[in-house]
Amino acid sequence: MAVIAGNWKMHHGPRETEAYFERFRLTDAVRSHRLIVFPPAVSLTAAVACAGRDAAVRLGVQNVHWEDRGAFTGEISAPMARDAGAEYALVGHSERRHLFGETDDQVARKVEAVFRAGLTPLVCVGETLEERRAGRLEDVILRQLRAALYGAAGADAPLLVAYEPVWAIGTGETATPRDASHAHGLLRGALVEALGAERAAGTPILYGGSVKPENAAELLAAPDVDGVLVGGASLDPGSFLAIAEAAPLPR
Repeated sequence: MAVIAGNWKMHHGPRETEAYFERFRLTDAVRSHRLIVFPPAVSLTAAVACAGRDAAVRLGVQNVHWEDRGAFTGEISAPMARDAGAEYALVGHSERRHLFGETDDQVARKVEAVFRAGLTPLVCVGETLEERRAGRLEDVILRQLRAALYGAAGADAPLLVAYEPVWAIGTGETATPRDASHAHGLLRGALVEALGAERAAGTPILYGGSVKPENAAELLAAPDVDGVLVGGASLDPGSFLAIAEAAPLPR
């Protein structure tokens, strides 16, 4: 079973969310995978009303604060997200790191908060073009992952990881399946060290970075690629479902 996650970013308000799910037609092949949609926080209630009753579609939030409550204007907490119907939370997305200055320590605290609230974190890691050219791929993504796993210490609940090379987000550039498998292999090794072989084997590692219907099948067939985190192509239900259709069926 592949995990097909869609991050809408700052798109689709409540009315657009309702229209989106009116066009959401799940086939048997799509239902064999795990679909996760991350709408903007203001659209989560609409998404729950439209899709939350379908077991094939799970919903999450794009960001949470590390505190459960407090004087943090504009933030939402993990318990609030859970109460609104979320089951998942993105943590450490590259745009949070690079546009808003989110640190590894803050990511770790958010992971801890997500587990504490009973949500499942989807932890994002990835290197910039400069870091890649400097040969720092391994150092960067393993540092980011290990910091996030520090926040998972003592939690036996499941988590997901996404490798999203920053240089391939919104640029039209895409890591080759070989590039993705190499990075995912490094991440899998770090998961084994931190969590043990059994839990690591059960932790899906997704690829995120300009995933489209045209390249989804090749990426999803690559070794160690357990799914995809889709950005722009998830904004259209037809494109998002076409990506899910491209995933290999469970054996």
